[in-house]
Amino acid sequence: MDQSNKTKIMKWFVVHTLTGHEGKVKRILTKVIKEKNLESAFGRIVIPVENQVRVRKGKKVIEERRLYPGYIVIEIEDNDENLRLVNGVSGVTHFLGSKTKPIPLDESEVKALLEQVEESKEKVVTKIPFTKGERVTVVDGPFTDFIGTVEDVFPEREKVKVLVVIFGRTTPIELGFHQLKSM
Repeated sequence: MDQSNKTKIMKWFVVHTLTGHEGKVKRILTKVIKEKNLESAFGRIVIPVENQVRVRKGKKVIEERRLYPGYIVIEIEDNDENLRLVNGVSGVTHFLGSKTKPIPLDESEVKALLEQVEESKEKVVTKIPFTKGERVTVVDGPFTDFIGTVEDVFPEREKVKVLVVIFGRTTPIELGFHQLKSM
């Protein structure tokens, strides 16, 4: 089957899974497709994620965050046998659509989703662990064990302006996300 013919038949569907089982469903589905020699009837299986920086124990850690927890998007030949195969996979609850027939995504929806996934792979989103007015404890640096209040957050620099009391006076100090802990 040539590529142009294949893309005409393939449609994208949203599959609802048990939350947290997206990766497991993708692995099982990939294995079953291979075992049954159905690679030509299935295209890509996408778990929409973005890379996110978190601060854990004072260190920056990059981790994946699901954009739509509990959902995967799958490119598939639209026939009852293939739809039943996907529905029969452990961890799959149902396709999005009506009770009798799943509804495929429009090309524009697919394009937007795939672009969003590609963009989020390239850029890293920093999780902002603090909010203005929040009470924090300094855990690193010369002000260790000082308690303060977040005055301002600078996510692009991963810094926070904190008001602490030094020698009886409220003083603003700028610290990195990794130097603070929420109270």
